[in-house]
Amino acid sequence: MGSSTEATLELMSTAHEERGSPGCQDSGCASLYLGSKHETSLREVASALDSAPGDSLLWYKIRACGRDAFSEFFGTMILILFGDGVVAQVLLSHGQKGDYQSISWGWGLGVMLGVYVSGSSGGHINPAVTFANCVYRGFPWRRFPVYMLAQLLGAMCGAAIVYGNYKSAIDVYEGGADIRSVPGYSATATAGIFCTYPADFMTKTGQFFSEFLASAILMFMIFALKDDGNLGAGPLTPLVLFFVIFGIGACFGWETGYAINPARDFGPRLTSYMLGYGHEVWAAGNYYFWVPMVAPFLGCTFGGWVYDVFLYTGPDSPVNTPWMGIKRLFHPLSRKQVVFPSPV
Repeated sequence: MGSSTEATLELMSTAHEERGSPGCQDSGCASLYLGSKHETSLREVASALDSAPGDSLLWYKIRACGRDAFSEFFGTMILILFGDGVVAQVLLSHGQKGDYQSISWGWGLGVMLGVYVSGSSGGHINPAVTFANCVYRGFPWRRFPVYMLAQLLGAMCGAAIVYGNYKSAIDVYEGGADIRSVPGYSATATAGIFCTYPADFMTKTGQFFSEFLASAILMFMIFALKDDGNLGAGPLTPLVLFFVIFGIGACFGWETGYAINPARDFGPRLTSYMLGYGHEVWAAGNYYFWVPMVAPFLGCTFGGWVYDVFLYTGPDSPVNTPWMGIKRLFHPLSRKQVVFPSPV
């Protein structure tokens, strides 16, 4: 640190001498250009100041190593803060502070802002989206467990924050600080704030198909938005995703709550269980909890496959290789690794 400080002072001293030279005074040069011989500028001084701490700090190295995980963590946390937050406001205010359409707006905003936050890692904020990009866009499989864990922890953290913010309102709505209930077991249940629960009339087949369909639409649209060979959305992708999520919620969200994201549902569900909502968070809806953990993976994979089969012409998809990727599967050494830098 001492050597870098001395170097900075020397630069500043040189700059001062150059600025005070007669040549500079005669020519009337500005302070941003301090001499024709050395061409020392204030920008170089600022650069020396900025780079002085540099790589010597341990946190710099930790952040560089874990930036993708941090990015997915905070992106998913923002998603849950806005999504669970709007559900809490609508439910706990007895509909006075919004309605179902407000919930669609809130989740759309959550996805858009979450993608903006996690742009450096690709803006997945969804394990099913990460999985589909590993399958169809050459995203490294070794990153999948890291991304999924970061997304899960971010969702849990977001749900815990929402609970802390609305705890007093939940106490009043439930009828006491020691009462926590789940939809289907109480008329004043609040567990639906954190994760999805199906409508009473839904069969297991209907539950699965609803989540599968919504997830397939999501992945189909993501691939369309990121396809430069199509119209594409470019830097407006997060904004367009806002409308995609709003549309899915408005058109397909009533029956199961459109989780379409295993981390978004399982993380807050686990948090609600830890907060005292009990075994019913798993048993509700005839043990519905596994549906939003499985259906989005299959739905996103199917949606991505449909897009690539009929519309995508890029060489990075296995669909556009001999035998629709089967040859690549059995001959991995011939596989061309293409990293898809920003899947969402």
